[in-house]
Amino acid sequence: MSHRIRSVVAWALSILLGLAFIATAIMKLMAVPMQVQLFAALGYPTWFMYFTGVCELLGAILIVIPRYAVVGAIIICCVMVGAIASLVLHGLLSMVPPTIVFLALAIAIGYLRDWKLPLRD
Repeated sequence: MSHRIRSVVAWALSILLGLAFIATAIMKLMAVPMQVQLFAALGYPTWFMYFTGVCELLGAILIVIPRYAVVGAIIICCVMVGAIASLVLHGLLSMVPPTIVFLALAIAIGYLRDWKLPLRD
């Protein structure tokens, strides 16, 4: 894949995933009833919903800044792995496929950005 195509794909995926995670983060931070019910059904306290929302928002912001995109991708991957585990453990299997898609997109962005962390040369 040429550098130009790789860059365009990385940008497109970053913007798409960033917007999706801004939306989900806002829903958590505004305590939308659906989110409150989901976290309660999973057995998590309300503060954990807010923590997850902050992590999602941070990941969404960082993923669209090329220098920090890999950090954002790592944050999103961590949130999605936790979400997948929670959903599977509680039998909410219908919610797993979109979560896997978000995880795959975050991994793809990390790959397209060469997993280069901002502190590395």
